[in-house]
Amino acid sequence: MFAFLPGAARVPLALALLVSNIVLHIVPLFALTLVKLLLPLRGWRRLCSRVLVWIAESWIGVNNALFALFTRIRWCIDGLEGLRRDANYLVLCNHQSWVDIPVLQKVLNRRVPFLRFFLKSQLIWVPLLGPAWWALDFPFMKRYSKETLARHPELRGRDMEATRRACAKFRELPVSVMNFVEGTRFTRAKHDAQGSPYRHLLKPRAGGVAFVLDAMGAGLHNLLEVAIVYPGGACSMFDLIAGRVHEIRVSLRQRPLDASLRGDYEGDTAFRERFQTWVNALWREQDDRVERLQAISG
Repeated sequence: MFAFLPGAARVPLALALLVSNIVLHIVPLFALTLVKLLLPLRGWRRLCSRVLVWIAESWIGVNNALFALFTRIRWCIDGLEGLRRDANYLVLCNHQSWVDIPVLQKVLNRRVPFLRFFLKSQLIWVPLLGPAWWALDFPFMKRYSKETLARHPELRGRDMEATRRACAKFRELPVSVMNFVEGTRFTRAKHDAQGSPYRHLLKPRAGGVAFVLDAMGAGLHNLLEVAIVYPGGACSMFDLIAGRVHEIRVSLRQRPLDASLRGDYEGDTAFRERFQTWVNALWREQDDRVERLQAISG
């Protein structure tokens, strides 16, 4: 409806409505979180967690409706069949832009359990959104560089312990845990600097995936692979709101997670090599799917 407005009018109106939607949902979210903290009864906390997820899914649903009003995107999506809200998923996706997140939310909201991302610890300080992510049990991670661990060996293992504490919260309710396997957004310069063997992807970082699988134990049953392609090229959130994104292609594939994929990634060399082989094979298949999505004629 608003997609035909000139950009000078559409962008500020869209931003105002998106911010209003944040405030509309964040007030009850914070209020219920406070009640949950003040009454730490297990049954009550589980009920509060379910209501918090309902608020978050409503928030995403309104965002999706606003994007539909302000944009004219042609969506090409396959693989939605068989998704379940009562199953637990590890979601792996290629990463090109921050637009990937609203795309994932558009495609998966209310089709699978509420999607949670592992976030850098610094993001908790983002106004309004940081506390909201914390209230929704998004795991905040502080990863240490090899240089830092060399200087402070007592920090070794703390990131894994933080992963375990975060994942422990997910064992009582269905959950979808999201991981951008490349660890950073794709650019051709990064691709060339890595010497990546893939045509459209950076090298996968197997350790993060292994940590999540180990920390969740038998709590994750299914792998959901998502490939996203922007035929017009990688875009920004401003491009999305300004109506410059005309088509988005998404392909999903799910498969069961084998128990053999859980093990001591850091301490068991044989397991680490097997796991890296599995991730690399999975990523070659993902590269082929991205290639096919790009080859679709408009």
